[in-house]
Amino acid sequence: MEAHILVPVDASSSSENAFDYVLAEMPEPKITLLHVLNPLTLFNYPTAEGFDFERAKGTERERREAVQEIFERYRDKDEARDREIEAVIQAGHPAEKILEYAETEDVDHIAMGSRDRSKLEEAVLGSVARGVVKRSTVPVTIVP
Repeated sequence: MEAHILVPVDASSSSENAFDYVLAEMPEPKITLLHVLNPLTLFNYPTAEGFDFERAKGTERERREAVQEIFERYRDKDEARDREIEAVIQAGHPAEKILEYAETEDVDHIAMGSRDRSKLEEAVLGSVARGVVKRSTVPVTIVP
C-alpha cells in the first residue's frame, strides 16, 4: 500500500519547498495538498455598515480561485509522473485543520514548510508548524 503524504500549502516559498522535497525524496506516495483558509468573519471583514454578506461571498470565491491556481502550479511540477494529486480546501485554524485531516484521512506523513518569523511574531501569532509537530500522531517533516 502506498504512503499517504499530506502537504499543507499556501503561496509561500517554504510550502513549495516542502512539496519539492516530497517529489524528490518520496517518489511514489499518494499526495494530498491541503490549503486552510481563515474564515471570513465580522472581525476580519468589517465594513462601515457591518458585515456585507454578498461582498464576503465574492471575496470567498476569489480566495478559492486563487488557491486553485496554487494547486495547479503544484500539479504542473509533477506533470511528468502523471500522478493524481488530490487538492483540498478547508476553512478554520490551520494547525487544527491539518491535524484533523491527517487523522480522519489516514495520512502517514506530513511534510510542510515553516515560515521565518521573528521571536515576537511567533510568540504572539504562534507557529502552525510548531503546533502540528507538537500534536501530530504521524511523522512530520519541516522544510525551510
